[in-house]
Amino acid sequence: MKTDNCSNLTNPFSLSFGKEPLSLIERDYQNNEILQSFESDNPAYQVCMITGVRGSGKTVALTNIANQLRSNTNWIVIDLNPERDLLHTLTAELSNRKELLQLFRDAKINLSVLGFGLEIDGEPPVTDLIVALRRMLEKLTRSGKRVLVTVDEVSSTPGMREFASQFQIFLRENLQVFLLMTGLYENIYELQNEKTLTFLYRAPKIEMKPLSIPLIMKKYQDIFGLTTDEALSMAGATMGYPFAFQVLGYLCWVKKEKWQDLLPLYDTYLEDYVYEKIWSELSPKDQAVLTAMSSASSGKVENIRSLIGMPSNSFTTYRSRLIRKGLIISPSYGTLRFALPRFREFVRRQVFLSVE
Repeated sequence: MKTDNCSNLTNPFSLSFGKEPLSLIERDYQNNEILQSFESDNPAYQVCMITGVRGSGKTVALTNIANQLRSNTNWIVIDLNPERDLLHTLTAELSNRKELLQLFRDAKINLSVLGFGLEIDGEPPVTDLIVALRRMLEKLTRSGKRVLVTVDEVSSTPGMREFASQFQIFLRENLQVFLLMTGLYENIYELQNEKTLTFLYRAPKIEMKPLSIPLIMKKYQDIFGLTTDEALSMAGATMGYPFAFQVLGYLCWVKKEKWQDLLPLYDTYLEDYVYEKIWSELSPKDQAVLTAMSSASSGKVENIRSLIGMPSNSFTTYRSRLIRKGLIISPSYGTLRFALPRFREFVRRQVFLSVE
């Protein structure tokens, strides 16, 4: 692996979740789909959810979209922490933007009682948080401003449900507010399933699909000076999984060895950073299906189902759920295979450890 010519340079690969690495394969077609709607004069939607398995690039996609809109002076982008009071934090963030102070003063919005520091002599203070936030958003909308709120890794917490419910009201009032969220499939599904949040069912969900193998191949080829066949073989070992692309490149850069010789270390990084967490969040039945897949002589559904003695209707439920979670795929009718690199080997190790 030819890395001597760049041994003193910064490693272009990163193992930090959410941080944009130096070597990045863009998902322009997915990002542009969201941007085109949000920036349209008549947006097709104002709420969008990005979902996918851990390590699939959800946070990076959200960050890229947010940064592109930040460069437009007509957009105000607010990143919210899902563990905090979202409505309160949004109000505080807007009131603390220096470039917006004059707009809110012109609208005579006195926020002194609520503790946000915007005081206007002669104007009675607003005493209700939602009223204050609505008046701020109304002023921004009339001024041609749009507000994008981003929330990374949502789940169906009381605070998130309250925020989404109020956001729905703002949309009905034709305010120029937009919401971009990321989350695991099961967390997004649980949030959508709330009776008062049915509007989220109509919101598009962008699933983080595998990266293009030819694009990964080209990156590896350019960085490591590999032949086309070598780079293609290395790219294939990632199966298009974004975190695996980073891990394998990172290890090859640091160790300066052939990727085939780094498989044990590759397995360890995937397991420690992602796979153990994925496994711990699965139900026993989910784990049973994956275990059967890991030991089946073929990827045929009949073969897998027979190993665990599961009725067809039950198996269909778990198969569909595991596909939506991004852990398996059905490449052809009646067949299944793992969607993540070296995940079969990981599952086999779990089975071995469980019987020790």
